[in-house]
Order: sequence, then C-alpha cells, then structure tokens
Amino acid sequence: MDRRHFLVLTVGAASLPFAGKAAPLEYEPGLLEKHLKTGDTVFLDFKASWCGTCAAQERVINTLKSENSDYEANITFIDVDWDDYGKSELVKRMKIPRRSTLVVLKGDQELGRIVAQTGRSQIKALMDTALEAATA
Repeated sequence: MDRRHFLVLTVGAASLPFAGKAAPLEYEPGLLEKHLKTGDTVFLDFKASWCGTCAAQERVINTLKSENSDYEANITFIDVDWDDYGKSELVKRMKIPRRSTLVVLKGDQELGRIVAQTGRSQIKALMDTALEAATA
C-alpha cells in the first residue's frame, strides 16, 4: 500500500461514526421532560467532575454498558452536572440529597434510586430496572 492510499484510508476510518460507547446527554432545562413525554426511560446521573464516588459509579456504568449493548439501545442516559445544577429546581423537586445520585424515571414515576453507592450489583440492578421498563 502506498502512502496516499494509507492516508486516504486512515482519514476515511477516522470520519466514521464511533461504534463504541455513546456519550450520555448533558442535562439542560427541558431535556428531561422532553424525553419523559416521548415515553423514554431515563437514567439520571447527578455527578461532578471532581467527585471520586461519581467517577467510581461511572466506571461501573461504562463497564455494564460495554457488556450489554441493550442498555444504551433502550435507555436515555443523562448526566446532570452538580456544579451547574446542584441547587436547581430539578434537584429540589426530586429531593436529590447530593452528587453521586443515580435515578431511573419513566413517565411520571421514579423506578429506582441509588445514593453514593458504587457496587456493581446495586448499579446493575438499577440499570436492569431501567432496561425492563424500557422494553416492557
């Protein structure tokens, strides 16, 4: 293969959509309501970039997603930046006690919540609850 073909193939491959993990949506006012109104099952992750517990939760979530593509195919994941929205109406209305809180919602119902837990089994159970609701 000559250099020109190599460069063309490399640039072409780099422009393909990434087939791996999709990034969660970043919360902004109205986003949650939009997804709930359309019937989506939503997994909210209240987190901060500097939070060690949040990072541990994220590693578990990403591992579970990589092991089961049905999670990302059926659940809408939304990250809520605690630094931006920790004192927001959303946090007050949902009675979110702190960052590192994970919540699953569908319609007008909260289906489950984890606060500051990083165990694989607890997070998997919450994600399975979301998946079950999304595929019911």
